[in-house]
Amino acid sequence: MPVDPVALTAALIRCPSVTPAEGGALRLLEDLLTEAGFSCTRVDRNGTPNLFARWGRKGANRTFGFNGHTDVVPVGDAAAWTRDPFGGEIADGWLWGRGATDMKSGVAAFVAAAVDFVRETPPDGALILTLTGDEEGDATDGTVALLDWMATEGEAMSVCLVGEPTCPERLGEMMKIGRRGSMTAFFTARGVQGHSAYPHRAKNPVAVMARLVDRLSSQPLDAGTAHFDPSTLAVTTIDTGNPATNVIPALCRATVNIRFNDLHSGASLTDWLTAEAATVQTETGVEIGLTVKISGESFLTPPGDLSDLVARSVEAETGLRPEPSTSGGTSDARFVKAHCPVVEFGLVGKTMHQVDERVEVAQIPALKAIYGRILKDYFA
Repeated sequence: MPVDPVALTAALIRCPSVTPAEGGALRLLEDLLTEAGFSCTRVDRNGTPNLFARWGRKGANRTFGFNGHTDVVPVGDAAAWTRDPFGGEIADGWLWGRGATDMKSGVAAFVAAAVDFVRETPPDGALILTLTGDEEGDATDGTVALLDWMATEGEAMSVCLVGEPTCPERLGEMMKIGRRGSMTAFFTARGVQGHSAYPHRAKNPVAVMARLVDRLSSQPLDAGTAHFDPSTLAVTTIDTGNPATNVIPALCRATVNIRFNDLHSGASLTDWLTAEAATVQTETGVEIGLTVKISGESFLTPPGDLSDLVARSVEAETGLRPEPSTSGGTSDARFVKAHCPVVEFGLVGKTMHQVDERVEVAQIPALKAIYGRILKDYFA
């Protein structure tokens, strides 16, 4: 009997897998995949739950991979939800619950498609599923741990499809062939505290920080590239923690987030930020410190066989030719891209991370059908 992806999504939603808790989600999938003939291995690292599943021979000439995550973000104010965030309830044509969109429906769709495919038409090749419980967290011991383990064990995917939600309004309208890089810069300006009536006796770090963030945000980073929009820089906070109106504080902090295209790297932007801070420090005499966290580099899977395969399958099932895009935030595709060509395609993501997260029920079997067609065409 075919696997019902709607019922599987609901069952996964009922697993309270708030990152990095496993919540029973990976155990549920491991049981289903093992029964279907997949060889399953838990690849947990530093308390993060991960599952590797392979059908077929290790080292096969052709190995198609799916990647996804079962962890979800916290529900926030549970009282604000119309329905139980872990109830997996179907009502009004929607399946409700945390992870319904991001991304338990995508996982259920590709697991169901994979199980049905190997049962009905055992392929000449192998099928690998990598599932993590760390995508919504620090992402240091999830897909990264799986790929590290695969390298040690001689496991490899020829190509990979990440099932993240990718469509803005309608299923089928967009796929991701790359992602922007993401980094956060933390500045600390250290001045000299003083009385606001005697500003000449102090060194005001607030004014200095304002000068720095104005320099950073006033100049465009670039005009975009063939596959990427212009890079963006956003000042997300400036803090002094100063409750007094007549005291110039000694310390001011600011945070800047940059989403960057393939004209830049985390290192090149760090060099630029360092130079800008040094210029303002020299001009003002106020010491400015900088620390940087790089969440991921920009990457691109150039349009080719994999993106064409996905586009053809999506169009055949939905009538829409998906636009190749690099918009949005980061995903675990940023790690997979170093292993093999990777494309992302999934359902409409409008309610992800929201209160009353939900997915239109009809989208889930439609997504399974798309994934099933991709597998059939890949192994044809």
